[in-house]
Amino acid sequence: MTVDESTGLLAELDGQTFYFCCVSCRQKFVASRALPAGYPQSADADQTAAATIGSHPCCGENQHGELVRLGIPRSAFATHSEPGAYFCPMCPGVESDRPGSCPKCGMALERQAIHLAEEDNGEQSNMTRRFWLAVMFGLPVVLLAMLPMLGVPLDAWISGRDSRWLQLALATPVVAWAGWPLLTRGWRSIITWNLNMFALISLGVGAAFVYSVVAVLFPDSIPDAFRKHGHAEVYFEAAVVIVALVLLGQVLEIGARRRTSSAIRELLSLAPPTARLIHDGEETTVPLANVRKGDLLKVVPGEKIPADGEIVSGRSSVDESMITGEPVPSMKQAGDTVIGGTVNQTGAFQMRASRVGADTVLAQIVQMVAAAQRSRAPIQRLADVVAGWFVPAVVLIAIVTFVVWAFFSPEEPRLAYALVNAVAVLIIACPCALGLATPMSIMVGVGRGAKEGVLIRNAEVLETLEKVDTLVVDKTGTLTEGRPRLTECLSVGSFSETEVLRLAAAVEQNSEHPLGRAIVNAARERGMRFAAVAGFESVTGGGVLGRIEGKQVVIGAKKLLRERNISNVDALADKAEQLQRDGRTLLGVAIDGRLAGLIAVADPIKTTTPDAINTLHNLGLRVIMLTGDDERTARAVAEQLGIDEIEAGVSPREKHNRVQALLQAGRTVAMAGDGINDAPALAAANVGIAMGTGTDIAIESADVTLVKGDLRGIVKAVQLSRKTMRNIRQNLFFAFLYNALGVPVAAGVLVPVLGKTALLNPMIAAAAMSCSSLSVLGNALRLHTVPLLPKGHGSTLAVPASVSDSL
Repeated sequence: MTVDESTGLLAELDGQTFYFCCVSCRQKFVASRALPAGYPQSADADQTAAATIGSHPCCGENQHGELVRLGIPRSAFATHSEPGAYFCPMCPGVESDRPGSCPKCGMALERQAIHLAEEDNGEQSNMTRRFWLAVMFGLPVVLLAMLPMLGVPLDAWISGRDSRWLQLALATPVVAWAGWPLLTRGWRSIITWNLNMFALISLGVGAAFVYSVVAVLFPDSIPDAFRKHGHAEVYFEAAVVIVALVLLGQVLEIGARRRTSSAIRELLSLAPPTARLIHDGEETTVPLANVRKGDLLKVVPGEKIPADGEIVSGRSSVDESMITGEPVPSMKQAGDTVIGGTVNQTGAFQMRASRVGADTVLAQIVQMVAAAQRSRAPIQRLADVVAGWFVPAVVLIAIVTFVVWAFFSPEEPRLAYALVNAVAVLIIACPCALGLATPMSIMVGVGRGAKEGVLIRNAEVLETLEKVDTLVVDKTGTLTEGRPRLTECLSVGSFSETEVLRLAAAVEQNSEHPLGRAIVNAARERGMRFAAVAGFESVTGGGVLGRIEGKQVVIGAKKLLRERNISNVDALADKAEQLQRDGRTLLGVAIDGRLAGLIAVADPIKTTTPDAINTLHNLGLRVIMLTGDDERTARAVAEQLGIDEIEAGVSPREKHNRVQALLQAGRTVAMAGDGINDAPALAAANVGIAMGTGTDIAIESADVTLVKGDLRGIVKAVQLSRKTMRNIRQNLFFAFLYNALGVPVAAGVLVPVLGKTALLNPMIAAAAMSCSSLSVLGNALRLHTVPLLPKGHGSTLAVPASVSDSL
């Protein structure tokens, strides 16, 4: 093809320069020739040029679908180098560039998240066609075999010999074509010694079919122990019904497994295909992949917001439910942030794009959810150990069953009973139920969490969260709104309140702390102007200081003022005590070594916090508040909320040490904070929970990220963990119970007690085997609808009709 050299996508080899149409092609060229990944340009240049991916046939919409609409290069979603388009959820490390079956467990491969916009029902369609052929050819076989047993005088129209030949003719295409994928998977399983369910099915179907073919073609070679009334019995009906039922199970299972990824599909569908770009006053509609950081965009009512950014003009209400899980629309105006993929409702506005492509919240959420759904929980190890020995054990049981019935059958023909029961043992065993028990629940649970605004890092976090008995929280931004406002400014001696506030705001304008922003906003509201600050310094967990207008200004808690040898620190002690009892946060302002005044800041408690704390207590969690605030202020907040324990005036290092002490005391600790000052404590806890607000979420830094910075998200996370783990245990219990009961029954252990009525026909065994996997999947899909909040805490998202209908 003709390649535009201006894209800057190039590489050099043996003195020759090669140009490329897109990042993907260049990366493949570099990798195949073992060139340095960044040569002759950096990975950043690849990322910058990634937007061209949508304009070339090898990387365009036909290959990447929704991925291109998001403007995300494939590499942005890679959990390791060169991932395949398909993977096996049951066997880690199994990937392929094309659809097919897993070489270990034999199950159909799943599409990776980055390809889920791409409709590919090839495997399901293929299995469906084979199923209907098996039904069409197999039903006459069943009628020919079963009607005489029901008293229908079939021999009046067709002889026994002709019936057997007709059954052979009809059963052959069922086994040889419709059942071919099952047989090939089984054969691959046997020759590679990765024994799985399809090995058992192949052995069972193969034994019944091959014996029956021999009985028809060479009847004299069949021993008398196989004969009944002088004729060799045939089992074509068992072979065709087993194939048909297994194919039906595969069709239903592929569809059910596809629904476990519905959350990612819905997230990918949130990105609009185009955006309204404003350039030099002109409005043009451009593909989403062409939007750049800093672009001015227009959003009208009813449209999806194309990128993360900040509103520069206009106001509207925005439905953020699919990102945050919050059903109530949020009012937005100039200066507010908006999230790409959310829906504008009532008004029109213009926005400045701040994050595009792989940097958007939506793209990061999709990446995180996809990685989490592929991760494995520690509880899966039990199923892995059992599955490793399961198939060889079943084959051994089938052999023992054949031998026992061949020598000790209470009725003739003994070998016929031995064959039928051995086949039933092979068919009824279901290692897939064990293998699917954990990953299917994890996939649905993680996806459900994403729809509720709860992002889980991996399956191990989901399992650990269930065991948490202690929740450690910061105050500002976690229990409170995180948007404090100045309520009082008091001066000491000759200093005026105006001077105290002006100088404090001048220093705080360089700070990113919420308290500092409250002071600056209050000064600006009063029309104050600030001079430049020299020697600005931020003391973590303490305060700030700097030199302005020739004066040395220190702002912070009493502890910092004492450390800086500030005089007259207790000048306003009585007033300070009263303000702290009212829940105010106090900051002392010192000028040239003397206390000049106090600034009181109030940070309202979130309206959802009291109910959330109460629910956490009902869930059995002990809630501890660690804050850098003064003791009196912290205690006032704790008393309002019923917090179990508080520690005030603690630095980030002390928070870390307190979490470590709780761990050493045998507690399982979750720490919730803003992910910045609380980073050491978040890292030390068993589970670190980042409280996000809109685009200000540190998705990469925490085990759990709450897109909406709300304690109800912690309630949802704990409930989701507990219900997912309960669901997994239910699946494992059923899978173990099914196999523990089904295999012995198929072997005939109940015959001495109940007689021949206790024998299990291989056709019934096949139906039971298919139902076992489907029941595990159905149970996992229930996680789509389980409530995560008690009544009265606000509604959760409605489940899509497609999912409800499937259940």
